[in-house]
Amino acid sequence: MKTVNVGIIGFGTVGGGAAAILAESDPPLSDKIGIDIRLKRIAEKNKGLWRPVGGRLDIFAERAEDVTDDPEIDIVVEVIGGIEPARSLILRALDRGKAVVTANKALLAARGAELFRKAMEKGTSIGFEASVAGGVPVIGAMRDGLIANRIEAIVAILNGTSNYVLTRMVEGGIPFSEALAEAQAQGYAERNPANDIEGADTAHKLVLLACLAFHSLVDLKDVPTEGISKLAAEDIRYAGEMGYGVKLLAIARRRPNGLELRVHPALVPKGHPLYSVRDVFNGVLVFGDATGPVLFCGRGAGRMPTGSAVVADIVDAARGTARQAFSKMAFLHTGPGAAPPVIPLDDIRTRYFVRFTVQDKPGVLGAIARVLGEKDVSIASVIQKEPVAGGGVPIVMMTHSAIEKNFRTAMEEIGRFPFCVRPPAFLRVEE
Repeated sequence: MKTVNVGIIGFGTVGGGAAAILAESDPPLSDKIGIDIRLKRIAEKNKGLWRPVGGRLDIFAERAEDVTDDPEIDIVVEVIGGIEPARSLILRALDRGKAVVTANKALLAARGAELFRKAMEKGTSIGFEASVAGGVPVIGAMRDGLIANRIEAIVAILNGTSNYVLTRMVEGGIPFSEALAEAQAQGYAERNPANDIEGADTAHKLVLLACLAFHSLVDLKDVPTEGISKLAAEDIRYAGEMGYGVKLLAIARRRPNGLELRVHPALVPKGHPLYSVRDVFNGVLVFGDATGPVLFCGRGAGRMPTGSAVVADIVDAARGTARQAFSKMAFLHTGPGAAPPVIPLDDIRTRYFVRFTVQDKPGVLGAIARVLGEKDVSIASVIQKEPVAGGGVPIVMMTHSAIEKNFRTAMEEIGRFPFCVRPPAFLRVEE
């Protein structure tokens, strides 16, 4: 039986999960794939995290170079996160001809082209299934299972922390701060949750999915990103009364004039496939020209789900299929030609949910309607709510499809009217 040795750099949540699967899976991986995959070394500088794996404690080392430089190790798994030293360690492993597996979406989104180029030069591969949606095998499915399709769009929930917070706001009727505190108490949110709730984590993952979907390099700076920290509980409540849920969405679409890329909270109707993706689950809706919509759903984070995705990439590398699949993705560092332009957010067209808090006086609705009409924003429906504490009457509107720049200009103009008690609040709608 062929033997393949694996080294893991980092023994946190993901590294611990991958190590446990490699050492303790029942039945053993060798029974499933006919290859003896052996965990040879784990590099973890924090000795306080060391604990026996497969009954062994001597498997640990403090230096990452004990993994990257070991000539007997065939596959290097990087799960320490961040840009450095992860980037340098991956390059060091690739220079030695080793296959690499990583869950580091931030690094790949920022420096992926450099790493992929090095892997191509050295005739090896980088597996990154675990970098998007945890245990949901969406990378492999888009790369291989949907190969016959021209991917037209991706609409996805890619961050379990934000999805949990929004689920609690919707189902518990509680404000953002309280929902976030619950997520932290449950271990779903970091002490500093900014990367998750402000959309950065989702944007990193969207970049990787968009590269695969459109066979073009996508730059992180071209992805407009908004988080959920400014969402008001009343907007979520009003949206629910109208038959909509609120999700933090990653959206990528082909358009005749380029690519549409954006991350922001949005309303989805009850009939939408992502409406029922709740709690810490991720959902990735992929639109292929042959298949139509395909939904991938599962736990997007956690020790064992993400560890499962890491091990799947290890198995591909051990079998030799990873190199073959990776060679098909030359566009990740060279591009198939000129990449399509990214459409500015100002030029996108979508529907909007908007809440005005105004004085209860004659002529207000007419003034709002006049400005919207002048900016080519058509009203689909309007509801006046009961007065709120602190003064003002909420007017909730749904618009028809409108251009973002026109809509925002209208909001700025309406917000300057003396009858506006608060600035208008709005959310985009994803049908």
